[in-house]
Amino acid sequence: MTAADVKKDLNFYTDNKKAELLSRFFKTGKGEYGEGDVFIGIVVPNQRIVAKKYKDLSLPESQKLLDSKIHEYRLTALFILTYKFLKADEKLKKEIVDFYLKNTKNINNWDLIDLSSVEILGNYIIEHPEYKKIIYKFSKSKSLWERRISIISTFELIRNHQFADSLNIAKTLLHDKEDLIHKAVGWMLREIGKRDKKTEEKFLKEHYQEMPRTMLRYAIEKFPENKRQHYLLKK
Repeated sequence: MTAADVKKDLNFYTDNKKAELLSRFFKTGKGEYGEGDVFIGIVVPNQRIVAKKYKDLSLPESQKLLDSKIHEYRLTALFILTYKFLKADEKLKKEIVDFYLKNTKNINNWDLIDLSSVEILGNYIIEHPEYKKIIYKFSKSKSLWERRISIISTFELIRNHQFADSLNIAKTLLHDKEDLIHKAVGWMLREIGKRDKKTEEKFLKEHYQEMPRTMLRYAIEKFPENKRQHYLLKK
């Protein structure tokens, strides 16, 4: 079971027209956030099929996939890690998390983060809160992708009704210049609101006037229209 085997199976699903669409959707043009990313047109369900087949792929072989310029190879490697993590003992879980953290340079588009950071890093933090220091460090990183990991990985904490770390990191990211961070923070605030509206609104009342408009819009997306307009018109 090797990285070459995974690539061979993935290549069965390539689609040139889909690759062109994905390249545009994930902003791979010069100066865009995904510049240099290469797509070969494999949809996520097919990547998951291959990942489940190779869920026992070793970490060194997974590294070969993560080092690839091809987006679908990297995402499939991350799916493999998430499936492996679910069945792992404590020793292997730590190895997977540490491996994940060493590869943030290869987890370099928003879907790669959103489809892996919660299941791996977020899940691990629930049982190992000492790892929270890493997401706080990432929230101040120069890397857009590490900053996105910092807030998205807290989704697992939110699911467990632990909101403090998400709110603290949201404060750190309030003045971030990147739209992908505005959307991520707004999304996590909205998820907090689904579970505890008072907590979300307390945060909004304190910070909505300094929040980027996209962040605010994402945060209040599920509010009644009159309340949405209350926040938007006063901003």
